Amino acid sequence: MQYGLIGEKLGHSFSKLIHESLADYRYELKELPREALSSFLQQRDFAAINVTIPYKQAVMAHLDEIDAAAKSIGAVNTIVNSGGTLKGYNTDYLGLKALIERSGVSLKGKTVAILGSGGTSLTARQVAVDLGAARAVRVSRRETPDCITYEALYSHYRTAQVLINTTPVGMYPQVEGAAADIGRLEQLEAMFDAVYNPLRTDLVLAAKQRGLIAQGGLFMLVAQAVYASELFTGTSYAPESLEREYRKILCRMQNIALAGMPGCGKSTVGKQLAQALGRDFSDTDKLIEQRAGMPISEIFAKSGEAAFRRLESETVCDIAKQPTGAVIALGGGAVLDPANVHALKRNARVYYINRKVEDIVPTADRPLALDRAALQQRYRERHTIYEQCADKEINVTADAAAVAEAIRKDYLSES
Repeated sequence: MQYGLIGEKLGHSFSKLIHESLADYRYELKELPREALSSFLQQRDFAAINVTIPYKQAVMAHLDEIDAAAKSIGAVNTIVNSGGTLKGYNTDYLGLKALIERSGVSLKGKTVAILGSGGTSLTARQVAVDLGAARAVRVSRRETPDCITYEALYSHYRTAQVLINTTPVGMYPQVEGAAADIGRLEQLEAMFDAVYNPLRTDLVLAAKQRGLIAQGGLFMLVAQAVYASELFTGTSYAPESLEREYRKILCRMQNIALAGMPGCGKSTVGKQLAQALGRDFSDTDKLIEQRAGMPISEIFAKSGEAAFRRLESETVCDIAKQPTGAVIALGGGAVLDPANVHALKRNARVYYINRKVEDIVPTADRPLALDRAALQQRYRERHTIYEQCADKEINVTADAAAVAEAIRKDYLSES
């Protein structure tokens, strides 16, 4: 290959999309088992590559030259083949530094806890030191001369103000779980996650719920790709290219979830929105019926609401798991379960389509909204929940096309 990415598992990677958006070259993803790494580098059959987990340290022994900054860090994520000479660089450093600076968080004089013991943790420590941190400690499951344990973090460094996650915990496809319990870090102000798929890990969501500054790794990924592409091509991109590419990728990958009352128009709006954006559309109620092999009304009649809700949760969690830019119309009760909302928030911007209850027509295929009285009761029960789960409320004052356009404009402006 000419340009690409090597790593052990790459099913989660957005790098191909980013690089091919940036420049006119083909970018390949090449999964390498550990025993194949040495022969691949010895063959030198590439122009330039990026390196990801778990090879950022292992590749260094195979390089002819290593940039001074990368050598100081002790990790390489970019290799350029110049006439058969392999030279290593670390653009992760620039990417993480750009992410922290963009957030407006100052590390000066603060204690920074870095989760992980791999190559990215070494990069994060160097960034923290260079940005003026008073202390930067790496945290691992096992104590080493260079890493403390998690128990030591909670007992001796519980006043850490900044947390950086460089572990793969929470990364697709195993999106559940967090590498640390931020509830035990009493003075935490901000956290940054190198994981970018999902867009917001459980760790990021927990920090946001506490009102902290919290960022996933997508901006870092795009930034390091921009700097790597400059090394690949020998050209420099305009300063505004980074923000533009980040917003483009976020817009392309972030899902759109539509919540609201049964009959409020989520499916109609969703189809029009998906068509306007050129995205896939899914209706969770339709997917549930496909799974069950029967209409929702029949599921309720045969198995009850609890069985339906279990199917609904499975469906929502499956479709929410990866950022694909999909438009998702949710069943009216889907957001009643906080676990469903949490799963959606990892990768989606959630909209509440708020149509006046008197404008909604009851239908026989909605077991909990069969008549006007039932609709009004559901609205009283759910309105606050819809408001709380939504990133944006859209009050319906016009037809579906206008609602879809309002969501489209907001989504593009916020992405």
